[in-house]
Amino acid sequence: MKFYDYTRAPNPRRARIFMAEKGIEVETVQVDLGTQEQFEDWFRAINPRCTVPALQLEDGTVLCDNASIARYFEEVYPDPPLLGTTPTEKALVAEWWVRVESEGMMGVAEALRNTSEFFKNNAITGSERYAQIPELAERGRARAAAFLKVMDERLQESAFLAGETFSAADIAGLTLIDFCRWIKLPVPEEYEALHRWYEAVANRPSAKA
Repeated sequence: MKFYDYTRAPNPRRARIFMAEKGIEVETVQVDLGTQEQFEDWFRAINPRCTVPALQLEDGTVLCDNASIARYFEEVYPDPPLLGTTPTEKALVAEWWVRVESEGMMGVAEALRNTSEFFKNNAITGSERYAQIPELAERGRARAAAFLKVMDERLQESAFLAGETFSAADIAGLTLIDFCRWIKLPVPEEYEALHRWYEAVANRPSAKA
């Protein structure tokens, strides 16, 4: 297998943390998003979406997002379980995974990619080029800020996002909090539950992956 990565980006970091939690080591190839290497022909041939992470399996199959990569590794390396064990746990992990992505990560990305000069002609991740819409940045920041409050409220009643067990939802949440720094969006001091949770998950050895 080969794992296509870019160490600075939040999305491939999620896959690295997932693998680290399971003790999985895979040959890694760096794709330099800083020089837009993801658009070069050699990488397009591997992943036409021009995104990382991507995982190329031994049979040539290429998995091109965190959901498929996590599902594959969960099936092949079931311990420790990170996508839930009971039907309810699995459903809650899936729900909070999606909420972190759609309400949090996409909000930060919307704020960042519609203001940064680097993303001037690449405001949406993927192979197609889209111009920035600066007006969307404020909305994105507001969405991300609102979701931090949602996370704090959830963590007031639960040790982790999907329940009482660390899961892939927490991996997504951890990368979201760190991604918020890219747009200088701090976690408010009064969000005590969120701070408590963040300290716990950020100090797991896998968080350094």
